[in-house]
Amino acid sequence: MGNLAVVAHAAGDLRAEGIAEPQSAPDEAIVEVAYGGICGSDLHYWRHGAAGASILREPMILGHELSGTVVRAAADGSGPGVGVRVAVHPLTPRGDGVARYPADRPNLAPASTYLGSAMHLPHTQGGFADRVALPTRMLAPLPEGMSLRLGALAEPAAVTWHGVGRAGDVRGKRVAVIGAGPIGLLAVAVARRHGAAEVIATDLHDRPRRPAEEMGAEAVDARDHERIGALQADVVIESSGTEPGLSAAVSAAARGGTIVLVGLQRAGEVSAPMATAITRELDLVGSFRFGDEFEDVIAALAEGTLQAGPVVSHEFEAVDALAAFEIAADPSTSSKVLLAFAGVSPDAAESTRDEREEAA
Repeated sequence: MGNLAVVAHAAGDLRAEGIAEPQSAPDEAIVEVAYGGICGSDLHYWRHGAAGASILREPMILGHELSGTVVRAAADGSGPGVGVRVAVHPLTPRGDGVARYPADRPNLAPASTYLGSAMHLPHTQGGFADRVALPTRMLAPLPEGMSLRLGALAEPAAVTWHGVGRAGDVRGKRVAVIGAGPIGLLAVAVARRHGAAEVIATDLHDRPRRPAEEMGAEAVDARDHERIGALQADVVIESSGTEPGLSAAVSAAARGGTIVLVGLQRAGEVSAPMATAITRELDLVGSFRFGDEFEDVIAALAEGTLQAGPVVSHEFEAVDALAAFEIAADPSTSSKVLLAFAGVSPDAAESTRDEREEAA
């Protein structure tokens, strides 16, 4: 099929189809993609034709959680050379000339683009394809011995690294994570990496609670309101992006504690027990994407001090993208689902097929 890509055409219309070979600008390298992680935003584009305020108005290649190998270096001499394995930082920061934001926090630039995002028109095409052209500033080389499979987790791990960092120093503290989806599980891993004394993760389903325990957290059923209300956590990471999750986060926080809002709530008004937040003097802190933490995250993944492997529950070949998306959309049966593209070795691709068949 030449250059296979995973393209969202409209709500409910996801296709694995051939596209043209990429043409690179002077500051772009051609990357043969190995793995792409399916994110919640990818699922929203597939199911609803929109992710928040970003509405699908033309066919768009999905995907921003990526790893791969450079097969053609940038013509201007920048960036990694041929054969270098990389993870991808998908942000292009850009101001709009009106809204103010701190210069040292590029993730807050209001007119930024992100791979696989329909925020702007034309859309910013993503990286779910066998080969893509990417600016060299997005490419972070992987340390020797670090797998491409693990490299695909660098982007979501950076989101949680940034989120936990927004709470300040968590060493010796009790940390609660509301929602044990892929981001919640990675928040567990980051909190443990940063020295939290205790980590408690909540979820509605048994499936995500199991890897949370494997990663060193106590797992709690999200319906156990009495247990959650008794946690008295110093820091609460709200990763579910739901109103019940936000209420649970306030309930779980100790007086004087901090709640970091990592899960993206729906647009518009959202109800929350604000009187409790006020009388407990809780700090409610937003967290959006990440900034300059990417290389630190890659180093921690490579060293093994950030234990992210259990987050991956399934792998599918990219040609079977629709089946992969259906599995990824069911949190009771999956966690992080990876797509394997042309940059995966034949042996790894065979393993992918075996795991897919076992999952079915």
